[in-house]
Amino acid sequence: MGNAQSYVVSSLSVCCVYLVYVHIYSSYKLLNTHVLFEERLPSSLFLYIKYLTKAVARRKGYLHTETTSQPEVVYTAADPPVEEFLRRCRLWLGLSGLGLPGCPLCFPEYLCRRLLLMLITDQHFRICPAGLVCVRQSVKTMQPVDELKKGPFTLQAQVLTYRTLDAGVEVDVCLSAASRTGSPVWESVLTLLSRNKTHKTCWNSPEREDTCPPDECVAENVKQVQVKVSRMTGLRSVWFFSPLRLFGCRSIVAPSLWILSICMAEIEKHKGVGVVTAPVKVSADFKDPLLIPGRVTISFWETTGNESKFPPNGVGFNMQQHGRNTSHVTGFISR
Repeated sequence: MGNAQSYVVSSLSVCCVYLVYVHIYSSYKLLNTHVLFEERLPSSLFLYIKYLTKAVARRKGYLHTETTSQPEVVYTAADPPVEEFLRRCRLWLGLSGLGLPGCPLCFPEYLCRRLLLMLITDQHFRICPAGLVCVRQSVKTMQPVDELKKGPFTLQAQVLTYRTLDAGVEVDVCLSAASRTGSPVWESVLTLLSRNKTHKTCWNSPEREDTCPPDECVAENVKQVQVKVSRMTGLRSVWFFSPLRLFGCRSIVAPSLWILSICMAEIEKHKGVGVVTAPVKVSADFKDPLLIPGRVTISFWETTGNESKFPPNGVGFNMQQHGRNTSHVTGFISR
């Protein structure tokens, strides 16, 4: 009996030492380098522990000051294997339900999810990571996303700037992907809002104007598509798409990545792949949260320059709750 207890205690001790070394100490040492290789990224367990610690220690909607000169908050992941890229692309397409044959425009953001989690849990990230909401996003492709399939590439996540608003604090985060030769392929700037408790629940801050009210989106060439949003879409999206939504979210909400991806997928299906072929730029403003399950109507049209806030010779798009004027996202595609 005594030998059995000693064996159990010894086994538990070895497991604890292993967990501490592999998931805590090794991850801590890796984060100090800021330039990592894909096969040696910090463990998710360590990052979520940091996430919870910062979520408890910091107040939402408040910009924390640095006691010392703040270094640049940037993380880079180099040389992801091509096989892993293809596997993740198939996984992402299966989870999102986009139904596209190739890697879609927003796919690199899915690849950057670990880097994004590292960024918002960094000790020099100046706002609370819990409850961050994406209110705006711009995506730019200089080359086709499929260019990343040709060999090892580089991913990067970087904090650009902070802004203090009545609604809380906004931070611009840049995610980017470069090819094996170092030439830029894809770039996205996310504007994340940490809302203070005194401000009423609204995704878009009051300082920002709506880019396209629903009544301005009416045009002769408008195309409307109805999409059913299942409950499983939200559950998959919460776990696989957005670490920002793992904590601090009271409702099951479709993340901004899925909302923008499904809009791009429907536009590509009905207008052809040429609309989203690089070089291209997509700008989106996220409005009311999309609660799931439900049904949405996606509208898109060719812009002529007569519509306010839209450049000519592009494609405007809007997602609304089916049967209502509740807008979830509005944006446009331009070159």
